[in-house]
Amino acid sequence: MLTDREREVYDFVRAYTDRHGVPPKLREIGVHLGVTSRGTVHRYLRAIEEAGLIAITPDRARGVRLVNKATGGSAQKTGPRPILPVLGRIAAGLPIEAIPDETEIDLSEFFMGANRFVLRVDGESMIEAGILHGDMVIVESRNSARDGEIVVALIDNQEATLKTFRRNPDGSITLHPANRSMVPMRFAAERVAIQGVVVGQMRSYR
Repeated sequence: MLTDREREVYDFVRAYTDRHGVPPKLREIGVHLGVTSRGTVHRYLRAIEEAGLIAITPDRARGVRLVNKATGGSAQKTGPRPILPVLGRIAAGLPIEAIPDETEIDLSEFFMGANRFVLRVDGESMIEAGILHGDMVIVESRNSARDGEIVVALIDNQEATLKTFRRNPDGSITLHPANRSMVPMRFAAERVAIQGVVVGQMRSYR
């Protein structure tokens, strides 16, 4: 039997996992509960694990898995998380010896999150920002942006474009390409609807 607090933690872990495809971190559970002690959160999780509802992998940022009690297996509907080994660091400036660093990177922490989607880039207007034709950008769905952010903007409810956002003193909006052969586009604010802000990027070299 779980206490009311333990049940609250379990319900949060289930809801978070269903929504994001990955389990929450201890810090995220603590924020939900309104507690700052990781030890308190860990104690709740251990009690839930002893009840057979979750399994905990030590030393993992998102090491909580829901367990299907009927089968003893994981209840998560997603496949294995995309995790790659980090074998070291390498300088992009002066050449230095690579430094061993045998850790892992959970790619889902970079690319997955609430209200995120992927778009494939068509065109070369952002090449000087390192966004090339055929790249995929991860976009966080928003209806507003700060100056300097790369946005997906819908013009006149018809044409979507990927550009750097700037708000002008008169209230109008300029969408700047990152390509010297192209000119910025300036619009009245009511003509531009922000659809999202770029938060990540993917590229395949094959």
